[in-house]
Amino acid sequence: MADIKPPFTEETARKKVKAAQNMWNTKDPARVSQSYTPNCIWRNRASFFSGTEAIINFLTAKWNREHNYRLRKELFAFTDDRIAVQFWYEYQDAEDGMRWKRCYGLEDWTFDRESGKMCKRMMSGNDILLGPDGSGDGRWFVDGVDVEDVKIGEEHW
Repeated sequence: MADIKPPFTEETARKKVKAAQNMWNTKDPARVSQSYTPNCIWRNRASFFSGTEAIINFLTAKWNREHNYRLRKELFAFTDDRIAVQFWYEYQDAEDGMRWKRCYGLEDWTFDRESGKMCKRMMSGNDILLGPDGSGDGRWFVDGVDVEDVKIGEEHW
């Protein structure tokens, strides 16, 4: 992912977003953390932290709680060293009886020009229960379906 560096074009911004999507779908905190500078600043919902160790700790806790996690990211906007992303992910919440949820959100990324790594990540997201009881009715990212093949449009809101 770090080989795609600012200044971004539409093509390279899209590639950066899909590389991030694919990296996050590995659910490997140590590997994912390598896409960020050692002092990267994060906001994830109401959590604020920075640095590789904090990122690894956050992602480890996240994926211990969010089972069967599957993510899709799409380019929203970009400038020469910043990218805005719209995302959706589904998971079973281990802290809520393994009920299925989907998170909708936006991320604002800023990149270090020399390394190509992200130096700031700001995320806002909201979860909804899938199905009236969290059974997963209405899931998009079911087993055997590539997240890229799911048609996401206004009829899904």
